[in-house]
Amino acid sequence: MEEILIFGHKNPDTDSICSALVKANLETKLGKKVKAARLGNVSKETQYILDYLGIEAPEFVSNIENGTEVMLVDHNEFDQSADNIENLKIVSVTDHHRISNFHTTEPLYYNAKPYGCTNTLLFEEYKANGVEIDSKIATLMISAIISDTLLLKSPTCTKYDIEAFNELEKIAGFDAREYGMNMLKAGTDLSTYSATEIVNLDAKEFTEKGKKFVVAQVNTADIDDVFSRKEELAFAMEKEINDKGLELFLFVITDIVNTNSKIIAMGNLKGVVEKAFNKKLDSDDSMFLEGVMSRKKQIAPPLLANLD
Repeated sequence: MEEILIFGHKNPDTDSICSALVKANLETKLGKKVKAARLGNVSKETQYILDYLGIEAPEFVSNIENGTEVMLVDHNEFDQSADNIENLKIVSVTDHHRISNFHTTEPLYYNAKPYGCTNTLLFEEYKANGVEIDSKIATLMISAIISDTLLLKSPTCTKYDIEAFNELEKIAGFDAREYGMNMLKAGTDLSTYSATEIVNLDAKEFTEKGKKFVVAQVNTADIDDVFSRKEELAFAMEKEINDKGLELFLFVITDIVNTNSKIIAMGNLKGVVEKAFNKKLDSDDSMFLEGVMSRKKQIAPPLLANLD
């Protein structure tokens, strides 16, 4: 029996990496031959978790043989998946995002709910299958919930995420809020990254109404510190636009302490950005968005709704 690959989206965030590991453990316990994988580099935030647990990151894969069976976690859109995803056999999806640019030739298991984190869905899958959650899996799960909901402060956070968080904290056996702050702080250190690396750390590509654009996001405790590199960030964004044929590159700098964001917009669709948020970009192509933290719930939807 060939191994089934399990992976999250390109430019993987913590939820994508943790979901692959958590799902692989579940499917192994259920008797399947699977392997967790990743489609990009591991962030500092995610590395903090892996180091804390003393485990290796999933294997990086770039050339997946056509026809390989795969399970997708934390994404479904083909633009965000493996380059040859249309030639792979998708046997399951566990995700908490919108469903778009996705199709299969055969029926499949599809678990999608509007939760704050994919690992909350996986928490339910473990429960439904009667599979025990040990302290290591609980730590992976709660780390992903902390990351995706910004310690339960994001507007994406639901009562189901909070319930999972509380139960997983008991299993993990530590103060999850103290651990979570240390984990989030580890992810805000961008000092060693080039501008190109920064704009690709957590970048998601969307295609809608024939228009292709990217929304990238980084978390910080100091927006001004990141924005001080605006000139080189804008140069890197322009290069991505030219290299990938994008109509827009939107870079979101999110303050995890004060729960606000500042965006930089480059490309031909700046007018769409202004319509989406009902305000003008500043002369430096930036815009401050008070109370905005979530790409999934507060940024992508108004952009998509205002595409002509």
